[in-house]
Amino acid sequence: MPITSVAILDNPAAGKGQSGRMANWLKKELSNRQIPCTVFTEQWPPSFSGFSDIWIIGGDGTINYFINHYPDCDKPLALFKGGTGNDFAWKLYGDISDAEQLELVLNAEPRPIDAGKFNDTLFINCLGVGFDGEIIRSMNAIRFVGGHIGYLLAVIIKIFSFREYRFQITSSDEQWNDKFLLVMIVNSSRAGGGFMVAPDASLTDGKLNMMLCKKLSILKRLQYLPVIEKGKHLHLPYVIYRLGQKFEIACAKEMAIQVDGELFAAKDLKIEVLTGRFLFRY
Repeated sequence: MPITSVAILDNPAAGKGQSGRMANWLKKELSNRQIPCTVFTEQWPPSFSGFSDIWIIGGDGTINYFINHYPDCDKPLALFKGGTGNDFAWKLYGDISDAEQLELVLNAEPRPIDAGKFNDTLFINCLGVGFDGEIIRSMNAIRFVGGHIGYLLAVIIKIFSFREYRFQITSSDEQWNDKFLLVMIVNSSRAGGGFMVAPDASLTDGKLNMMLCKKLSILKRLQYLPVIEKGKHLHLPYVIYRLGQKFEIACAKEMAIQVDGELFAAKDLKIEVLTGRFLFRY
């Protein structure tokens, strides 16, 4: 599937303006290679007929916006880092430079990757209920910091104030009814600009990864924060980790939910994997 024409989707609200600079650079690079492209900024088109590929510039929130507004998109996608956390872009491309990523995308064949769905909303990186949602709510007040530092600051604030809620969580063959600090269903490995929540997660295994952390004292929260950040927590006795295709979460009340870095709210969640839902060049 050769790249013959590219729609470049720029999110001007992402990454403190860096997405605009990336869009201009990509347009110049494609022009040098005689590949037609169109940059869309304020208003994205209703369809992408006439384009072979779609390149999205932004972070996890931007790609979440895209998949929910174009859920039936079957054109090859690429995601260029332009947000504050860029966790999903990191999963696809690692820490390579912009120039290296451009060459990789130009030469890569499209490959299908999984997505997730909760109720009527799609997600592609991760979903977190309770503590994780409250962190995103807090980040709205400190958004100017951004990135991993902003997320870490919000985490530290919530470590001292958050109180665990009771959840009833069901998979295809197990059920848990307890108070949990963390309730996360993830498709990818990383969240919060660098926290390795599910270090071994695969985008192509047709499964989602559930990570639960039981109630912890404030001291233990502080003690194990760096452990979770490095992805060394899955063996701990108060961590429950499972892979599955469907999960249901019943909350004690309507809860804040983090979905690809965006804030949602719900009381009951039905979650499922969408196997091979989108095509990416990576």
